[in-house]
Amino acid sequence: MSEQHTHERTAATEQPAVTEQTPAAADDTSLPLFHRTVRPEWIDYNGHMSEAFYVLVFGYATDAMMIETGLHAGYRESAGCSLYTAEAHVRYLREVAAGSHLAVRTRLLGVDAKKARFCHELYVVDAPDDVPEPEAAPVATTELLALHVDQRAGRTAPFPDSVRERLASLVEPAPAWAGRSIAEVPAVR
Repeated sequence: MSEQHTHERTAATEQPAVTEQTPAAADDTSLPLFHRTVRPEWIDYNGHMSEAFYVLVFGYATDAMMIETGLHAGYRESAGCSLYTAEAHVRYLREVAAGSHLAVRTRLLGVDAKKARFCHELYVVDAPDDVPEPEAAPVATTELLALHVDQRAGRTAPFPDSVRERLASLVEPAPAWAGRSIAEVPAVR
């Protein structure tokens, strides 16, 4: 796997603390929303959130999902295993302004012994801890394929049963937009 990376963030990205005691969703069959507010330095020369920061927020949401499913820092340290992103498809649907309050919904779409498919939907909400309205459309989405990797061995490894079962308990049908690829653009002749 080339350019593998874990979902660990460095101090340089100023990730707000996400504790390993993050409360589970009320019904425990879905993940809690992840919230963030758009920082001024995330705004690009076009006057809206730069594409890199959509991906940063999605990465933080992945970190929160990992904590909720047992792949937290303590697990990574003791097991020597982590989740690596193998593939991602991001859709930028609407511009996001500085100071916007964001909510990210994470959905598990599938899991097997060594990999998980999931997606994040990014919404702009009115206040820092708001829930998107049921009819709200996301401003961006990403779909990811992640591999459970034994970092010491340098190869994929099966999820522990408890993690795989937790991930499997969260699987839901894929949204209509998931599974799409980038459209071909015919060459100009």
